[in-house]
Amino acid sequence: MTQTDTTAPATPEDAQATFSGTREVDPRYRLDTATLDRWMTDHVDGYAGPLTIRQFKGGQSNPTYELVTPTAAYVLRRKPPGALLQSAHAVDREFTVISALHAQGYPVARPFALCSDEAVIGSMFYVMARVEGRVLWDLKLPGMEPSERRAIYEAQVDALAALHRFEPEAIGLADYGRPGNYFERQTARWTKQYRASETHPIADMDRLIAFLPQDLPSQGPTRVVHGDFRLDNLILAPETAEVRAVLDWELSTLGDPLADLSYLLIGWAIPASLRNGLAGADLKALGIPSVEETVARYAARSGTPAPTNLDWLFAYNLFRLAAICQGIGGRVRDGTAASPQARAMAAQVEPLAAAAWSFAQKAGG
Repeated sequence: MTQTDTTAPATPEDAQATFSGTREVDPRYRLDTATLDRWMTDHVDGYAGPLTIRQFKGGQSNPTYELVTPTAAYVLRRKPPGALLQSAHAVDREFTVISALHAQGYPVARPFALCSDEAVIGSMFYVMARVEGRVLWDLKLPGMEPSERRAIYEAQVDALAALHRFEPEAIGLADYGRPGNYFERQTARWTKQYRASETHPIADMDRLIAFLPQDLPSQGPTRVVHGDFRLDNLILAPETAEVRAVLDWELSTLGDPLADLSYLLIGWAIPASLRNGLAGADLKALGIPSVEETVARYAARSGTPAPTNLDWLFAYNLFRLAAICQGIGGRVRDGTAASPQARAMAAQVEPLAAAAWSFAQKAGG
């Protein structure tokens, strides 16, 4: 269970091997096994060592570990050590939201315990159950039948619609974020994060920072917004399209559900030559629903009206991705990036900014 790389340039052929599974723990993020074993004994119901620790391959934001005992397996998510951007890597918020959603039967891993005592492993962390299943890394789903691909894409959008049917107040998340002005606040937030990590001027980012706040969409209903909802943040059953767990809630908050939907739809705008892109692919032959089909299914199942301003929403989401990648670039510079793919992510800032500005121009920029 990992925070995955949105724009890392692994080819479709090697993506599954590059990002799946575990590896030896990076020396920068090594854990004291004996100390963690004592904490697990005191705080995790049913835990019994001895404990074996490995680190998941994918992920560059919050280091994520597989914890294996003779009778059970767990996942540990921690803040990276060192200087961090304000409000980033909020694993305590992740724990809060998956706890609320697990109680409602939504597909997330079972949360066990949160540790805010940095003395235990050096930073805040939480432990949850390891969910067995498949994480699929290439949007074109090579090697599958068209009917299998369609079933997976439909299950994906159904899981997003199910999330957006929850009213935050009804599931104990009324104070998980501020209601209203979502896109205004998010644009300001990612502008601030980008400026805090900026390494050199990028003209397209400056244009986006000026344009996006001037043409904000009207506010939709307030819902739990995942913030990074895409195929490789889902665990699917081994043989079916059942979504067993939605992963990586680091960017979640209360906001406009169309932010999640439009972020998911970005995949259809990214070139099919990349593992995370579908633009130019023969969707009908592959069995993958079109943007229009996906939007219609989501609207029918969520009760949220279909978006009419996808160009602005695409510009916003690509700008946000560029700001995230710039943050990774700052962490590469500072030596706190957690993934071998971090440098490649940082190199995506300018291409993402250019793509965002192209959509902004279509939206009137």
